[in-house]
Amino acid sequence: MAKSYTLHDLPQEERPRERLRQVGVDNLSLQELLALIIERGNRRQNVLQLAQNVLSYFGNLKKVKEASLEELKQVNGIGEATACKLKAALKLGEKASGSNTNHGQKISKAEDVYVLLKSDLTNKKREHFKLLSLDTRNQLISIDNISIGTLNSSLAHPREIFKTAIANNAALVILVHNHPSGDPTPSDDDKKLTQRIKQAGEILGIELRDHVVIGSEGFVSLMA
Repeated sequence: MAKSYTLHDLPQEERPRERLRQVGVDNLSLQELLALIIERGNRRQNVLQLAQNVLSYFGNLKKVKEASLEELKQVNGIGEATACKLKAALKLGEKASGSNTNHGQKISKAEDVYVLLKSDLTNKKREHFKLLSLDTRNQLISIDNISIGTLNSSLAHPREIFKTAIANNAALVILVHNHPSGDPTPSDDDKKLTQRIKQAGEILGIELRDHVVIGSEGFVSLMA
């Protein structure tokens, strides 16, 4: 059976775990951090080489984060289990960075939504649909991804939106999606969806506070 290279097959001074202990996590390279997640290489490459292959294949960490499981598995040496570990680790990092700064933040107007999400949404190549769940004091409970659409349309259904809102015990919700074209002008479909969600929310007792469309040219509130 072919040998699979692990972290322990590296010289001790090159092992990411030893390096982390010695110099701290802030001083590790992206390659070393990925190697700690991947843990195991294959018969042709050690784990550091495999980590570098992942970075080289996608070009940067942002694209690794955005890659699907199938796309990650296109890298030689990355199987289903490792692809899942990478997705989970990068998502945890995203949630950790957002939870401390966003949870409890007061959202009073559409501009607050834009400031909160513009860096995440303005450079996306497809439409991303997000839901902000708020409590009765307009404080943020959670930001959830509802769906990812095509180049020019987002896919969102009231069922998924309110399933998430109910799970978050939300009193109010704000819909947010981006326009990859850069122009935040709402489409007719955007307006129709807003009305559907507003009506569904009235039945369920969860108020739709706003629907904000974000583009590189700014933002538009459909309920201003």
